[in-house]
Amino acid sequence: MLPPESNEAFICSYECTFCKTCVTEILNNVCPNCSGGFQKRPIRPLKELVKNPASKAIIYKPIKESFNQLKKEVGSIPPRLR
Repeated sequence: MLPPESNEAFICSYECTFCKTCVTEILNNVCPNCSGGFQKRPIRPLKELVKNPASKAIIYKPIKESFNQLKKEVGSIPPRLR
């Protein structure tokens, strides 16, 4: 789990969260859930985390083998054009 203050967290437009290494080396900037691209996740200020803590729920969704085909189909297309 990536802590709220992590500089390594990336999210897609649906807020699926992955680490920087996974986004760049495994996923090639293709979200396996929505096929969108990723952006660096913003960091919530500490004073706001006290009032509105980040969720501690972990949702685990293994990447399916079919993702490799999706990555081939859309990986070379910029996210804004997918």
